Amino acid sequence: MDPVTALQLADWRRATAALYARVREQADPAAAHALWRAGRDGLMSSHPQSALPEDDPLRVTGVPYWPYDPALRFAVPVEPAAEHKRLEIDTGADGVTRLEQVGWVTIPAPVGRRLALWWLDQYGGGLFLPVRDATAGGASYGGGRYLLDTAKGADLGSDGRHIVIDFNFTYHPSCRYDPRWVCPLAPAENTIDVPINAGERLSPLRPGRWPV
Repeated sequence: MDPVTALQLADWRRATAALYARVREQADPAAAHALWRAGRDGLMSSHPQSALPEDDPLRVTGVPYWPYDPALRFAVPVEPAAEHKRLEIDTGADGVTRLEQVGWVTIPAPVGRRLALWWLDQYGGGLFLPVRDATAGGASYGGGRYLLDTAKGADLGSDGRHIVIDFNFTYHPSCRYDPRWVCPLAPAENTIDVPINAGERLSPLRPGRWPV
């Protein structure tokens, strides 16, 4: 990695972490979501490390989302996993991404499903929660979306026992926008059969792509 790219990437992560810190300070979840949307659109439209190609119309229109749904925000306990599970995911030039399951989160109705919570077993580490729901391949990217990626600052908060899961903050990985990115996608433990009509969705300006 050249020095300019390294500095730009560090700035992107710094800005993302600062944005989520402001989100966590908000008492009103809907206002926090509006703040997040505006901040993320600003980064996606102008930051040199944006995943959007320079001519992408989403730089002007903003990334599309479903309306905020307060019924899709939860604070849930992390349940221990019965077995020690590890995954190794080939992420191209970035090498192998190693995931270690740290537990499960059971999401109440209207989702009513269980998702695996992972730890990125690399330098620095971080909690990682991808999800591929029944909208994938239609209204959202076929490879799924991300709920949390604390290594990159995407963190909605926890109290040491419960973790905040708000599907309205679900966002597409960079590989949804540009094939130069190779992203770890949702494994079987994070694939569910119900639609989650919240968070980032596909734009009618640009069809979704299944990962190749």
